[in-house]
Amino acid sequence: MLLSILFFVLSIVPSVLIFIWLRNRQKDHILYRKKCTYSFVSGLISVLPIILLSAILYILIRVLNAVLLKDINVLVYQAIYKFIVLAFAEEITKFFAFRFVLKRNPYAYSWADIVAFMVIIGTAFGLIEDLPYAIGASPIIMLVRGFTMGHVGYGFIMGWFYGKRLHTGKKRYGVIAILLPWLVHGLYDFSLTPELLEVNDNLAIIGVSLALLDIVLLILMIRFFIRAKKQERYTLPLSTFEQAQHEEPTL
Repeated sequence: MLLSILFFVLSIVPSVLIFIWLRNRQKDHILYRKKCTYSFVSGLISVLPIILLSAILYILIRVLNAVLLKDINVLVYQAIYKFIVLAFAEEITKFFAFRFVLKRNPYAYSWADIVAFMVIIGTAFGLIEDLPYAIGASPIIMLVRGFTMGHVGYGFIMGWFYGKRLHTGKKRYGVIAILLPWLVHGLYDFSLTPELLEVNDNLAIIGVSLALLDIVLLILMIRFFIRAKKQERYTLPLSTFEQAQHEEPTL
């Protein structure tokens, strides 16, 4: 028991360090630091609407399965469940939490600020998600989840493309900001489905590859913030959220 607690604490250290690092990016910018803290809290409590949305989607899929798709293949059902009930519910809820954070006491955010807020939301949500997985999990599983940090990577993708959407004014980047992390997230969840592995054990390489991708995204995220200090397009203020929302009301 004590060993499990120790490994769990070790597994959350990277997430805590990321939050502290991003929050201290601008030590003299009080509003930015408050926004980072607010983003973290929003990420923690976003699990509540996700539970509700997931339950609604689960019921809808069960009804659809019973009425129209009675003979649906188990693997197809799992794909629908992983991509819609799990991945979609989580990513869309985090996105709206992110939008709410931007809208609250808005100022002229930079592209890097926007990425930081979304990464922090993903970090906080990942911490909450790891709690039930830690119950009964092996120390290795806890450490793997703690150091790959999928939600940090998904948050980086979403924040980067949404920042590009505001930077360029092109709506398609806002669509990519939701679509790409959702697809990667859904594919990762689906790759861990037992029914998929029963088809062919070699398909386990998909999950391994996506876990490695999470690490690559983490490295790219760190590299982004280090290089952003020297690139004005990432540090100069963008349009305020209200202006961007007026220009493109859909995303």
